[in-house]
Amino acid sequence: MIKVSHLSLDIGKKKILKNVSTEIRKGAITAIIGPNGAGKSTLLNVATRLIDVTSGSVELNGTEITRLKSEQVARELAVLKQSNHTNLKLTVRELVNFGRFPYSKGRLSATDIQIVDESLAYMGLTNMEDAYLDELSGGQRQRAFIAMTLAQDTDYIFLDEPLNNLDMKHSVQMMQLLRRLVREKQKTIVIVIHDINFASCYADYIVAMKEGEILLDGPKDDVITPEALKAVYDMDINIECIFGQQICVYFDDEKTVDDYVREVQMI
Repeated sequence: MIKVSHLSLDIGKKKILKNVSTEIRKGAITAIIGPNGAGKSTLLNVATRLIDVTSGSVELNGTEITRLKSEQVARELAVLKQSNHTNLKLTVRELVNFGRFPYSKGRLSATDIQIVDESLAYMGLTNMEDAYLDELSGGQRQRAFIAMTLAQDTDYIFLDEPLNNLDMKHSVQMMQLLRRLVREKQKTIVIVIHDINFASCYADYIVAMKEGEILLDGPKDDVITPEALKAVYDMDINIECIFGQQICVYFDDEKTVDDYVREVQMI
């Protein structure tokens, strides 16, 4: 389990995180939601020791994470940041090989190669493993980076906006893949995500943030309510049960009710 206790982060006079506490439950998907600037990505970065905090602590399986060596942390949790592009001329396989670095230090064993092969297959990338990253579409590159994360073979996987550059079909496939990882490989997954309907349909737990604080934290059915979401997003959001899923319905210039029905049919 990962336990976050009373985290605060100040940058100059600005408070980015304010006394944030939560627990990441094992064997589940936890979605972090909230408006822009809520502190979602910052919380993910702090929980994975990518950013130092002003006060508070993060425990990884009972040990304060700052007391662990970087190699120990890398074997327990994998992180894919939102800005994951590289200018290196790499093939898909070469990128995924980097996921084994905490174990291989660059010298891949037969076991390392097998795990890389499995990660490529899991992401449907075997037939393009020799393609260069700059030859791929944005969605294909995203899948390649997630394959690298899978190759790290950790219990915990943290993904910051994993649906970036993915269309609706591939977004659904990605979320279905994450559910498979929980079900088949007992992974614990934390995602920062903007689409609250994907959070509602695929997450087990939801952490809802606003202005650097956690407003709501619990099972998804406790968070996906009109009252709770209004507090987070400052707008009226109706909840409709469509094909057994709790769907958030809000109207803007781009989406209609028919759009939501089509999305749920795909899910």
